[in-house]
Amino acid sequence: MAWPSVFQRGSLLSRFSHHHVVVFLLTFFSYSLLHASRKTFSNVKVSISEQWTPSAFNTSVELPVEIWSSNHLFPSAEKATLFLGTLDTIFLFSYAVGLFISGIVGDRLNLRWVLSFGMCSSAFVVFVFGTLTEWLRFYNKWLYCCLWIVNGLLQSTGWPCVVAIMGNWFGKAGRGVVFGLWSACASVGNILGACLASSVLQYGYEYAFLVTASVQFAGGIVIFFGLLVSPEEIGKL
Repeated sequence: MAWPSVFQRGSLLSRFSHHHVVVFLLTFFSYSLLHASRKTFSNVKVSISEQWTPSAFNTSVELPVEIWSSNHLFPSAEKATLFLGTLDTIFLFSYAVGLFISGIVGDRLNLRWVLSFGMCSSAFVVFVFGTLTEWLRFYNKWLYCCLWIVNGLLQSTGWPCVVAIMGNWFGKAGRGVVFGLWSACASVGNILGACLASSVLQYGYEYAFLVTASVQFAGGIVIFFGLLVSPEEIGKL
């Protein structure tokens, strides 16, 4: 019994050029980086909760508890955990709304611009949320909520854009094999985010956000200068 034509030696790979490989890798890792930044937030929740709640009081000088805890948001870890769960809900809701909006925007603007803007802007928001606020010792619940809403909207630019770009480059023949392999990008991103966060978490959760945001921002720059949206850009129909 003969194998389906898509699995026969050379039948699939012979149709792909180095441009296809570059597009595959760039879209794969761009969405992986977006997932990595989301995974970072999940991985550092315990550290954030500890920072947002009162620590052991300094007993060398007798001062009111309010002075030692003036920069903390919540009176207990349970309250902090509840707020972190609320941030997750806010992010997912804004992400869901943003998927619809990003699809419309992607149909009207250059997909490369939209994807690059979303990655770089999301990286900046993550940096402000997790790193800058900690460096400045500025803790505000409303600021965190607003930043995470914006982050959800910006992160939503990723999926519609990369799927549309992949659809432009890979035809119906063999698309199941290609997209089956490509769809591992989300899992790879989760693994990457966990590795990046754990490698610097000992220095403080703000550095976990700093590393992932920096890598994602760099990825957005690479996408802007290196990604071809469709074969028409190189004169191939």
